Amino acid sequence: MKNIKYRLMAILAIAIFSLSIISMNTKENEVVTNSSTVSNQRIGWGIKRNDNHEQPDVGSNNKKVLEENKGICLGNKENKNIYLTFDEGYEAGYTPQLLSTLKENQVKATFFITAHFVNTQPDLVKQMIDEGHIIGNHTPKPLMPINYKMIKC
Repeated sequence: MKNIKYRLMAILAIAIFSLSIISMNTKENEVVTNSSTVSNQRIGWGIKRNDNHEQPDVGSNNKKVLEENKGICLGNKENKNIYLTFDEGYEAGYTPQLLSTLKENQVKATFFITAHFVNTQPDLVKQMIDEGHIIGNHTPKPLMPINYKMIKC
């Protein structure tokens, strides 16, 4: 009887130790994002078009914000890249099919979403994030709260 107790205690100790190791490894790769840590200062956004086939001017304040946040607005005029973007707000129900097509073709896109879309389609927003797409704010107010756990790969 005493021998059985020692074996059970040993098994329990091994199980606790194993779960602790697994938990530590998971937490190392876990990043919690919370939009409340982002500034909610309203910024006017627009571009000044050029007539000489050059990239438009986004303004010095917007350039500064983009650089601080490693954002992309115009890309590099020397490299020919296409940035696929979608406005998501009051769409006609095509987003699931669109996400499926992007996934099938291993294409990433940026979705500019409205607060209404976040509030009415949280599962689609989560799917966009889980599939590696970029989410942009397409509303004059912050999209609060968006609280998703993302695992670093």
